[in-house]
Amino acid sequence: MGEFMKEINVSPSRALGGRVVYEALKVLSENGGEMRGQDVITAVEGRVTFDPWAVEQYEKTGYTRWKSFLHFFSIDCIKAGFLVKKKGVWFITPEGEQALKLGPVQLLTEATRKYREWKKNSELAQPNFTDEVAAETGGDEEREREMAVAEIEALALDGITRAINSKTPYEFQELAAALLRAMGYFTPFVSPRGKDGGVDIMANRDPLGTQSPRIKVQIKHRESTTPVADVRQLMGLLQKDGDVGIFVSTGGFTPDAKSTARGSHVHVELMDLERFIDLWRQFYEKLSDEDKATLPLIPVYFMAPSG
Repeated sequence: MGEFMKEINVSPSRALGGRVVYEALKVLSENGGEMRGQDVITAVEGRVTFDPWAVEQYEKTGYTRWKSFLHFFSIDCIKAGFLVKKKGVWFITPEGEQALKLGPVQLLTEATRKYREWKKNSELAQPNFTDEVAAETGGDEEREREMAVAEIEALALDGITRAINSKTPYEFQELAAALLRAMGYFTPFVSPRGKDGGVDIMANRDPLGTQSPRIKVQIKHRESTTPVADVRQLMGLLQKDGDVGIFVSTGGFTPDAKSTARGSHVHVELMDLERFIDLWRQFYEKLSDEDKATLPLIPVYFMAPSG
């Protein structure tokens, strides 16, 4: 099993699980503490050399062994307080930062110990080892269900993300305007192609724009993060009482841009891709049929994990 067997008295499954979970937490630690889950997985794949056993696919699910182990054992890290997953974004906690000092195997051992403490104190189903990953790792039905939910959420988020990234800047601008309308705003101005004077969308609470807030929206549809200079440019356009700025950037924002917006004397909201998707899903049923067709979704309901 290659390098994963270097640890003494550790099964191949736990050695692999410990390695990929450890690398995932390191990736988060080195990138500001939060990332899209899919980006974490991609980063782990680029940092770890996997042997043929680790990259085998389970026939029933089609999932690669190491990715399944990462999702599976990340549940232990969540219950241990090392990791938080929220709407497709992964966050490392201060406890997770401390746990990195333990190394891969000891980190996973501690996470599993705390998971078992949590499970002992909760009213969960008895162990059921029918799943292939569970059979290899000594898992249980609850952890398998949480892993399945995480993988389904990641798959859904990845599909929506790819659909948005395939849009042109003007198509994404129309998506942003549609979202504002679903949230109850009027959009009397959506910038045509060409110079827009720094404002891509104007949104109001009433058709005439007499009520506050009056919203000025700047859109950046690109992979690179938006710098603080762009955010300051939008802030400079908020000159009247009741003006609110919204900066939508699919590439996210630099740390300086975020801190500047938080400390600004004018109201500026930053919306990255994850927040946009979250709001699109939240207000989807309030979209017009025409606007729904620009980024159609299908709701799927399933049993949520306990705890």
